[in-house]
Amino acid sequence: MVVQPSEEAASNKPQYPRLFNKIVLTLENCLLPESKLEETPSHIDGLDKETEKDLRILGCELIQTAGILLRLPQVAMATGQVLFQRFFYSKSFVRHNMEQVAMSCVCLASKIEEAPRRIRDVINVFHHIKQVRMQKEITPMILDQSYTNLKTQVIKAERRVLKELGFCVHVKHPHKLIVMYLQVLGYEENKELMQMAWNFMNDSLRTDVFMRYQPETIACACIYLTARKLQKPLPSNPPWYGVFKVTEDHIVDICYRIMHLYKRQKPNVEKLEEEVEKLKKQYIESRQKTRQEQNTPPVVTTVDRNNGSHNAWGGFISRAIPVTNTDTKSNQKRSHSRSKSRSRSHSRSHTPVDDFKSRQSKKSRHRSKSPSKQKKKSRNYSRSPSSSPHSKHRKRNDRKPSRDRNDHYSNGDRKDRDRNRERDRGRDKERSKHDRYSSNVGRSSHRSSNKHRDRSRDRKR
Repeated sequence: MVVQPSEEAASNKPQYPRLFNKIVLTLENCLLPESKLEETPSHIDGLDKETEKDLRILGCELIQTAGILLRLPQVAMATGQVLFQRFFYSKSFVRHNMEQVAMSCVCLASKIEEAPRRIRDVINVFHHIKQVRMQKEITPMILDQSYTNLKTQVIKAERRVLKELGFCVHVKHPHKLIVMYLQVLGYEENKELMQMAWNFMNDSLRTDVFMRYQPETIACACIYLTARKLQKPLPSNPPWYGVFKVTEDHIVDICYRIMHLYKRQKPNVEKLEEEVEKLKKQYIESRQKTRQEQNTPPVVTTVDRNNGSHNAWGGFISRAIPVTNTDTKSNQKRSHSRSKSRSRSHSRSHTPVDDFKSRQSKKSRHRSKSPSKQKKKSRNYSRSPSSSPHSKHRKRNDRKPSRDRNDHYSNGDRKDRDRNRERDRGRDKERSKHDRYSSNVGRSSHRSSNKHRDRSRDRKR
């Protein structure tokens, strides 16, 4: 068998590893390690674990009741609760308001599950729930400045949730998995079993189960707990959960966490709010102290302008060298001398246009200061060489050598000159008469030609 050269070259080519990174987005990224589940940000800020659990349960209950009043699908309510739980594993209850985050999670979940609701409706529903819980008279929310502030806070909280979760907001719910697994086990017609498993799954949203296990494991645990409750037999040899790749230890752990939820007392909202407010005040005070310790008095620095770093548009660029405060007096003297030198250089560097303008301004000032008598003299045309209108001609004649009038008429007689002038006048009169006659003749000839044309047209007609 002969191997072609192209195949040989392809086989001999070294296979280099791919040099670009991969971004993996799976549901496993939503599961948190045990270390992060134990030491939460709220616990670091001084909040007790039991208080944190009560706040988580209260927030999830608010989202569930608000979703029912807003007529959202159960999938949207479950998504909102999972987002709420994920957010507060990266942020603290002390630094972020629980109710505002719950509102933002409802708005975000309704958009994710394609059943959007207005922020105004969400705020009204939470206001109604609060009035019912506090046993007050149910009154509509007034649309004032506090409402607009709350609306902006909810919008900001929604952005914050998206940012903290890295925009990875997809949640795989075990609702469909429960139905599929019961069909495999042969209990699809048992509605009681299916409904109770569904209820256990909805209640597990208030715990941290969705942060610890996959949705397949949660579905198997809900079926296992329901079968034990209703005393329904499930195949054990081989175990039924082995088909779905789930271990018995994980199922038992989830069941214990769900059952522990029912043994807890209802959280007291007023006490929880008081504890959170205390910790919030302590956090604000400690933050202010650290800021005061870190904030030192500002160092006053002056800039040396002699290093050629002055910028006409932006002041002084980064090349300017700061000078210490000890040399402030010397800097003031330098700046004073520098201003003087600038004024001198400015006066030296005058263009001819500037000289002309300065002369004109001086003249105008001189005229304005001069008395009004000089103006009257100029109107009377006095014979002084400065004010007479023929001063220019006189100046020109002054440059030439002076001559007497007798020298001008020395070559001829005055009578001959007068005769010549009379002859010229007579010739001019004769020329003017001839020009008038010629113009009249031309006009008459033009009229006659027009008459001849009119006659010829009449004949033709």
